[in-house]
Amino acid sequence: MKRSDHDIKATPVRKGRNLVATVSQRLRAAIAEGQLKPGEKLASESGLTEEHQVSRTVIREAIASLRADGLVEVRHGVGVFVLAPQPKAPGALQGVDPNRVSSIIEMLEVRAAIEIEAAGLAAGRCSPAQQELIFEALHVMNQQIALGTATVESDRAFHLAIADSTNNPRFRELLQAIGEQMIPRSLLGSDRSDATSADYLSQIQQEHEIIARAIADRDEADARDAMRHHLKGSQQRYRAMMRNTRGSAST
Repeated sequence: MKRSDHDIKATPVRKGRNLVATVSQRLRAAIAEGQLKPGEKLASESGLTEEHQVSRTVIREAIASLRADGLVEVRHGVGVFVLAPQPKAPGALQGVDPNRVSSIIEMLEVRAAIEIEAAGLAAGRCSPAQQELIFEALHVMNQQIALGTATVESDRAFHLAIADSTNNPRFRELLQAIGEQMIPRSLLGSDRSDATSADYLSQIQQEHEIIARAIADRDEADARDAMRHHLKGSQQRYRAMMRNTRGSAST
């Protein structure tokens, strides 16, 4: 089935931004949102080049990024195909139960243990190119919030970009073990609109910007404090949601 260009493309890729990250995040979002389904063949390299208005090299690197994360399979001479989500290996982290807000809070506590230190290390170690990837994810999220589209994948890309900026691959590995559930609102049903409202997303985005600027300023203490504020704040927001849910159930 042929998809319209509007299904995957957002606004044109901006000159001077990191093109690979932009195209990769668009394709990840299309896969996460079901626009590209398991087993479906992506457009040809030339088709993707025209669709996203970038070079073949950018497309190849974006596909390589998706392939590294197990999202697509390259069949030489045939094309690139979307892979079905893979079951977790034995010993992988237990999945978050979206019906238990307490389960989400548990996951956020684990993330805090990992990401507060990651933010500090990123501030001390990141390269200019790595900083650009962090701000690129912020830019994509701002666009998606303005358009009213899902921000889950770009939010995850932001946190993974910080993990990569530690220049210690174990941080990315730990976050990838948590998987897509590291962004809790991806697990909640549409009735939990307080976790996806424009005001909520705007608040989250302000926190992201403070983290990114502290890293860019190479202020390790401020970067840790900003990440702590962000993740502890998320815990408090979900605790409030849990209290509200219990209050509604008792009335």
